[in-house]
Amino acid sequence: MNEPLRLAMSAAGETCESLAEKVGVDAKTVGRWLSPGRVPHPRHRRAVARVLQKDAMELFPDRRRDTPWFRPWREVEQEALALRNFQPLVVPGLLQTEAYARALFTGAGLVPRADAESKVKGRLERQLILARPHPPTLTAVVDESVLRRAVGGPAVMRQQMLHLVEVSAECPHVRVHVVPSTAEAYAGLNGPLVLADLKGPRVVAHLDFQLAGHTVSDEADISRLVSSWESCRSEALPYRQSVELIRELAETWN
Repeated sequence: MNEPLRLAMSAAGETCESLAEKVGVDAKTVGRWLSPGRVPHPRHRRAVARVLQKDAMELFPDRRRDTPWFRPWREVEQEALALRNFQPLVVPGLLQTEAYARALFTGAGLVPRADAESKVKGRLERQLILARPHPPTLTAVVDESVLRRAVGGPAVMRQQMLHLVEVSAECPHVRVHVVPSTAEAYAGLNGPLVLADLKGPRVVAHLDFQLAGHTVSDEADISRLVSSWESCRSEALPYRQSVELIRELAETWN
C-alpha cells in the first residue's frame, strides 16, 4: 500500500471516487496508485498533490536510483513534445546502447558496479519515450569527437555507431546531426544542453555539470540557450550527410 497517499487521502476526506473526479481519471486508476510501486503520470501527480495539499514527492516517493537533481528533468522529458539535444562529449543518453551506457558509468571507476547497473537500467527505461505511439521528436547534434572517442572499446563504439544509423533510418521522429571536426570555435564548446518544448507553449532546458545537473526555466536564460542551440545546429552537417559520416566512422571501429 502507498501509505503516504492513503493517509493524505484520509486526512483530506477523499475517496478513490472523489479524488478521481477532481483529478480527471477513473476511480480504478486511483486505486492502482494506492498499490506499491504504481506511480501516476507527472501531470496526475501534480494534480493529486494540489487536491491533497501535499508535496508530490511525499505522496509518490521515487524509489528509483535517479539522483535527486535529475528527477525534475525526467518528468519534463516525459511531457516533452520535442527535444533538442547538443552533446560535445558523449552520445545523448536517449540514443545510447546498453554497452555504451555501461562503459560510461563504469569506465572512470567512480560508480560502484551495482549502482552502475541500476543507472544503466534507468537510462534504457528513459529511452522508451521514443517508442511511444506519439513520441516526442528528437533532434540530436553531436560533435564529431564524440564519434571518435573509444568509450568501451572498438566493439562497443561500432555497435553504438550502427545503432545511431539504424535509429535514424527507422525512426522518422529522430534526427542526428554531426558538427564536423573542421568547425572552428562555436557555442557548443561551452558545454552540453538539452531543450524540451512543452505544451503552453513553453521551453525548459537542462544543463549538466561535473557534480550535478540543473533544470532551467527562466525566460532570459532560455532565450540565451536557444541562441546557443541555433549556433550548434547551424554548424552541423545536414541530416543525410551526418548519417553517412556516422556510417563511415562505424567502419573504422574494427
